[in-house]
Amino acid sequence: MKTLVLGLGNPILRDDSVGLRVAQEVERLIPTSPDIEVGLDYWGGLRLMERMIGFDRAIIIDAICTGAAPGTLHLLNPDDIPTQRSSSAHDVNLTTALELGYQAGAHLPPTKDILLIGVEAADVQTFDESLSPEVEEALPAAVDAVMTALSHEREAQ
Repeated sequence: MKTLVLGLGNPILRDDSVGLRVAQEVERLIPTSPDIEVGLDYWGGLRLMERMIGFDRAIIIDAICTGAAPGTLHLLNPDDIPTQRSSSAHDVNLTTALELGYQAGAHLPPTKDILLIGVEAADVQTFDESLSPEVEEALPAAVDAVMTALSHEREAQ
């Protein structure tokens, strides 16, 4: 089973960089494997769907703003995303992008095999390369959530 671990975010927008930071730590922790690819990306919607082509499973880490306490972890699948916004008026949300990919016959993970780990952000608008204290404290738990998901995958094989 080929897995993509992908951190999303903007490295210069305070807590929006949390997905990138988690993926970098996961990449440091896991052994090199032809079955697991860890990457960083800055896009959602269609580009995110295209990035998942060729994988059987995806673990995507990103900042999320739901009103929960900053640092709260949300484990979701694409159908559970509380907001369906895209970062661009010229793009579509992830659910729609996946539907288009499936209809086009792209080899994409089924939605049940896409795990979205959202880290509740405190501030995604300030230009700053550091995380807010609450989100910084949540980094180890987010890394653990990715590592747990990867270990469950290996046990299931």
